[in-house]
Amino acid sequence: MNAALDFLHPWLLLLVPLCALPLLRNRRDTLLYSYVAWLPEDRTGRVLGFLWRAFAVLAFLGIALALAGPGRSETQVMRSGRGAEILVLMDRSTSMDENMLTSDWRKLDPLVVRAQAWSRGEQKARVARSLLAKFVAERPDDRFALMFFAARPIRVVPFTQHDDVVQAAIAAAGIGRGLPNTDIGEALLAAIAEFDNRAYSGSRIILLLSDGGAMLDDATRRLIHSGMSRNRIALNWIYLRSVNGADFNALDAKSSVKPEIALHRFFSSLPTPYRAWQADTPEDIGKAVADVGREQNFPLDYPEQVPRQDYSRYFMAAAALCCLMLLAIRSLQLRSWT
Repeated sequence: MNAALDFLHPWLLLLVPLCALPLLRNRRDTLLYSYVAWLPEDRTGRVLGFLWRAFAVLAFLGIALALAGPGRSETQVMRSGRGAEILVLMDRSTSMDENMLTSDWRKLDPLVVRAQAWSRGEQKARVARSLLAKFVAERPDDRFALMFFAARPIRVVPFTQHDDVVQAAIAAAGIGRGLPNTDIGEALLAAIAEFDNRAYSGSRIILLLSDGGAMLDDATRRLIHSGMSRNRIALNWIYLRSVNGADFNALDAKSSVKPEIALHRFFSSLPTPYRAWQADTPEDIGKAVADVGREQNFPLDYPEQVPRQDYSRYFMAAAALCCLMLLAIRSLQLRSWT
């Protein structure tokens, strides 16, 4: 869609008639001759005189138009690519400041696993930020939104394709310590609401990075269920398991009382696609992020907001060039007189 040309200060277009000033004859340039036919023909002078007036008019016009602020209005254009609309929902609770298990934790004595995690493990939040930044950098055609949550959801970046903004927001998540309490239910509802009133253009995903679960009440379950179905959103959960956290790979009858397992089973009942990855170590997070990248690579059409384009500098540059040409012509005239 082509935007119309507009002016920030249209009233300054009243200066445009001043462009005719160089066309007026200057009385001091008038010379009296008794017989005009005696004057030799000066073709060079005529050309220089014409160029002088032309460049003067263009200089006045360029300055007047530049002051009026010409440009193209803000508009939307449709882009096409391969990827998805991905909303990253990242846990910022205090538990994310804990360390993950080490790569060799299965070979260690169960009695020293926790101690080894504290001494040698990497912080969950730091690993998640690093891999998420790499994930965003490798998917230039995706549109990303970023939201943090703890006791309440924190909307950080709306949907955008400007990776530098998303990268800055991811880096900002490393400032300070985690926040107390966690409400995944409210965070999911806020994430779903980000897709409301958006034209469906392709694959939609909520990428949840969290180390905790929740026992959601029936009302929250119904709202999440209807919202995911209404907006056709797939859910991917990278579960950053704590040292003593619930194990998705060891489900039993007693495990249903654990919040993580209860949440996992509820997500499995959603009408839209759902997949979970359990990440015990940093390597597991890397594999999970890579899996998401391979799976979500479908045709995607999306509108992009193009900001207003200011053309003032071009008109000012043209006026400056005309002024330089006037100086050059004046220099030639002075040489011819000496």
